[in-house]
Amino acid sequence: MKNIFKYISIALLALLPLSSCETTDLDLRSNPNALSEDQADPNLLLNTVQLNYRNAMTSFNNFGAQLTRIDYMSGRIYFNNFTGASSNGIWSNTYVGIMSNTLAMERINAESDLDYSYNVAMGKTMLAHSLLLLVDYLGEAAYSQALNPAEFPAPLLDDGPSVYAAALDLLDEATALFNSTSGLPSAATDLFYDGDASKWIKAVNTIKMKAYLTTGDLAAFNSIASGSNYITSTEDDLQFQYGINILNPDTRHPDYQGGYTDTGVGPYRSNWIMWQMLENDDPRIRYYFYRQADGTPGNVDVNGADVPPNEETLSCSLFIVPDHYAGLPYCSLPNGYWGRSHGNDEGGPPDGLLKTAPGVYPAAGNFDDDRFEGIFQGAGGAGAGIEPIILASYVDFWKAEAAYASGASDAVVTGHIQAGLTKSIAKTQSFGALDGAADLSFEPSAAEVTAFIDGIVADFTAGATEEDKMNVLGTQFFITMYGGGAEAHNFYRRTGYPTNLLPNWEPDPGPYPRSFLYPSDEVITNPNLTQKTDLTTQVFWDTNPASPTFPAAN
Repeated sequence: MKNIFKYISIALLALLPLSSCETTDLDLRSNPNALSEDQADPNLLLNTVQLNYRNAMTSFNNFGAQLTRIDYMSGRIYFNNFTGASSNGIWSNTYVGIMSNTLAMERINAESDLDYSYNVAMGKTMLAHSLLLLVDYLGEAAYSQALNPAEFPAPLLDDGPSVYAAALDLLDEATALFNSTSGLPSAATDLFYDGDASKWIKAVNTIKMKAYLTTGDLAAFNSIASGSNYITSTEDDLQFQYGINILNPDTRHPDYQGGYTDTGVGPYRSNWIMWQMLENDDPRIRYYFYRQADGTPGNVDVNGADVPPNEETLSCSLFIVPDHYAGLPYCSLPNGYWGRSHGNDEGGPPDGLLKTAPGVYPAAGNFDDDRFEGIFQGAGGAGAGIEPIILASYVDFWKAEAAYASGASDAVVTGHIQAGLTKSIAKTQSFGALDGAADLSFEPSAAEVTAFIDGIVADFTAGATEEDKMNVLGTQFFITMYGGGAEAHNFYRRTGYPTNLLPNWEPDPGPYPRSFLYPSDEVITNPNLTQKTDLTTQVFWDTNPASPTFPAAN
């Protein structure tokens, strides 16, 4: 609870540099609506950087999760879904919110008698991670000419390898500052690691691992993985803690904001991930999803009884299954898991108090204990969930991927998978207590958890082909990333797996996005930038076959 109220205070304080001040002494300011740099408080600038980093990571997570079926994607045509406007937020967060304020903190630190190097180190870490993901999603990014309008009023974009190299340099600079700093200033707030520089250094090294794995530099990846100075335990997870405040500002998890309203659930859950978890009796399913109904039209309920199709609440329950969905769950799932398949754009029927809601993990909603009651604002954990950014469980799956790519034995690869699943399930189960109304007797037992993990390991070991094995690894990695997802898009383009993803609702949705369009705001104002005409341009590390033949599931 202490962290929740701390977040509310910081969210309010972070607005101060952007708010006008009512004063008659305008000579103190060059602009009455903004403090000049020599008057800016580096601790408030740090708040702004952290919240913009959270915003950028939320956007990357949403994009990656929707593309890879971890979350539901609503539009049929990829090009229409991911327009230049989609990229505006991540661009603005990175440059206006993170980069400009980090540079300001660096300049203030150089001129101040006080030590703000911890602030600068945090800023450089968050900037580096954001730049890496900008390249992953856009292919290029501004860096060498960024935020220098006097000399470069229309900055050129740097190519992907150059930005990756610059981001790795920023991470080295951050490590040096963390090692030399006198600590977090007393008036500053570290929303991620509460002033623990050693945990930030682990995060820095883990971000480097992400960069090395993405670009195929397994030697550099393994040089870090062979040590221990990276995110190896849940206590080191890089994540953002949300609060419970509803207004001014609303600090609750975004999925809770949209999923627990007076009119019911907003966005749908993805049929693919619920289907996969049902098929394998995944012990995380009651934490990830909360069912309001015990059955879905056109399928069977929790007692195995048929639920009649319903044109009003689930019109597709009356549709004939199209050929490209033959043998796959098309419209509905059993046992009340009421979501939508990838690309379904049927509109909004009156199903807000019927469809499946976000669960207690990570959005701090309800734990699913078969109560089958409608959701309401304030239910469950009231929204005090987390935004996963890089978790220890993710790193274990990175290590499994790297080990498999290096030709390691099944025992080595499955050892990493087992470690990742163990951490993921334990972290997920810890959220059950957030729902004070839950009947936790429905939680999976330790024996059930062990049986599930053993079954996944057995499935990987029994795989006769690369596709068999990588489908197991990829599917479990995607499920583990629920609530996150930025790296799912990278894994999918890097490996082409899993191939068991449900197809798009539209038989011909266009090629899978290999990179996003440039931000439309930047294209409009920058004459040196020409917008892409499609989503097929491959980023520098994506050396797989061109679209539309790759990835295979699309």
